[in-house]
Amino acid sequence: MGVPEGLKNIWAEAANLIDNGNANQAVKLLREEAWNLSDSDSDKAKTCQLAADAFVELGSENDNQQKKNWQSAYKNYNNSLKFEPKNKDVRRSLNQLTGLMDEAGISLGTSLQIFDDGSPTPTGLVVILIAGMVLLVGLKYAGGIINQEETLTATMEISYVPAGGDEGDRTTALITIELFEEKAPDHVDNFIRLSDSGAYDHTIFHRIINAFMIQGGDFTNSDGSGGHAAQWYGYCNGETTNSQGEPYTSETCRMEDWTLGDEATNGLKHTPGALAMAKTSAPNTGGSQFYIVPSDSTPSHLDDIHTVFGMVIAGLDDVTAISDVSVDGESPVHEVRLVSIDIN
Repeated sequence: MGVPEGLKNIWAEAANLIDNGNANQAVKLLREEAWNLSDSDSDKAKTCQLAADAFVELGSENDNQQKKNWQSAYKNYNNSLKFEPKNKDVRRSLNQLTGLMDEAGISLGTSLQIFDDGSPTPTGLVVILIAGMVLLVGLKYAGGIINQEETLTATMEISYVPAGGDEGDRTTALITIELFEEKAPDHVDNFIRLSDSGAYDHTIFHRIINAFMIQGGDFTNSDGSGGHAAQWYGYCNGETTNSQGEPYTSETCRMEDWTLGDEATNGLKHTPGALAMAKTSAPNTGGSQFYIVPSDSTPSHLDDIHTVFGMVIAGLDDVTAISDVSVDGESPVHEVRLVSIDIN
């Protein structure tokens, strides 16, 4: 089924409005008309992409509203990729926007956007928010409530073949992990950036040891020899200076050698369900590879050496089942695939 002619015309009009400095009108057009005509995932992806383009333009035009608009653009690019994960143009636009936000010191947290998980969010969102606030106030005075901070989580979609099975037995697991931003800020930031950029999408868990851990995150070589940090955190393959004693910078260190400083002495231990950073035996050499501890493992010898930065809060049985899959040495006989990671 092709794209409706009316939707094509709206997209063209929106793109023309953006090019001619009328991004606000483009947002209105996309919100009120394009979304209702977007039936397929491809249609929704294109509409979200154009919305993101409009918000990028609005952020560039108005410094006072830059943070809000660019965060909205960031969210809409990610929504577009949820509908079309392999769209390289959107991925490129998202990476460019992330660079601009980094330079401007803008966090990747989201503000209001016109689309969220496939639904338009105009003024009705404000109404819901106000209603929620009124409800909370009522509950507070009725019986008292406990203030709770919003939990930061990552949900992994993993495809695997259970022990003793074949490809016809392949199943999909959803594993939810709480991320401890206060305990390991750089590791959590790095993990979120790699997840949001799509670096982990369609990678594999290349190393699995029964009753120990499952390891993945090598998005360059898929064998444990590759991967790197999402951005420059001050370490080049674990070092801050070169052999001449000169400080490394993001320009003098190859991206492939970007690593993280250890945050291992943060009080978090390798209990069942722990998410931790893989690295070499040298300090400060973690990059993108991570491992998860199954329910029948407590590798305390790694405590205070490898940084724990998350904990499985749903799906630990699947982590344990994955650790039991058939292996050839430490490599799964059937690929254990990390389909995607969704940050809450």
